[in-house]
Amino acid sequence: MKLSHLIIMPRKIINIFTSLVLLMLAVNASAGSLPYYNSKEFTPHWLQPNSAQLENFHQIPAFSFTDQDGTQITEKNFENKIYVAGFFFSTCPGICPMIRSKLSKVQDTFIADPDVKILQHSIRPTTDTVATLKAYADEHGIKSGKWHVVTGEKDAIYQLAKTAYFASDDLGNIQNTNDFLHTESILLIDQNKYIRGIYNGLNSASMAYLISDIETLKLDSGTQ
Repeated sequence: MKLSHLIIMPRKIINIFTSLVLLMLAVNASAGSLPYYNSKEFTPHWLQPNSAQLENFHQIPAFSFTDQDGTQITEKNFENKIYVAGFFFSTCPGICPMIRSKLSKVQDTFIADPDVKILQHSIRPTTDTVATLKAYADEHGIKSGKWHVVTGEKDAIYQLAKTAYFASDDLGNIQNTNDFLHTESILLIDQNKYIRGIYNGLNSASMAYLISDIETLKLDSGTQ
């Protein structure tokens, strides 16, 4: 084989790969800016916002919890809002502080935007009382009305976590360190209660994508 062939073949492969990537992006763009998710496998579904397939597609159901201000928080608080959802507990010594620092950047980015909110659910609601959550919020600069940290009935929180947000079945189990297992996943919920993204709350690059995807949803809905 000639030396020129050894050089040209990789270029052909690169060109083919590039073409495939561009084709995938074009297909995805034609189907909608962000995918939709409806299972714990988080397989992306690229659908038009007015697609008939969305009529029976997975959405976050009704819920009722209490936030750090003692305010009842339900799905109605998020009507026509984009929100970021996750799980934590106030005394978590492990991943929670790292996730909180990333979510603080989300809060700061959209602090003046009433259409973007954050919702974190405590997985230790018996000890994370309203007073505890209020002290936690005040200590860490969590803004009332923008970022809700909520408590409530444990069964309701865990049911929502596993069936609505597709959290692991290990959620809440005790590890050897007496820390509780919980997910580092952060989810993006759109104005119609569909899951539109999943992100690693420990990863700065992933959370930067989250901020970018929020902007994309705002553009798609004309709320920019």
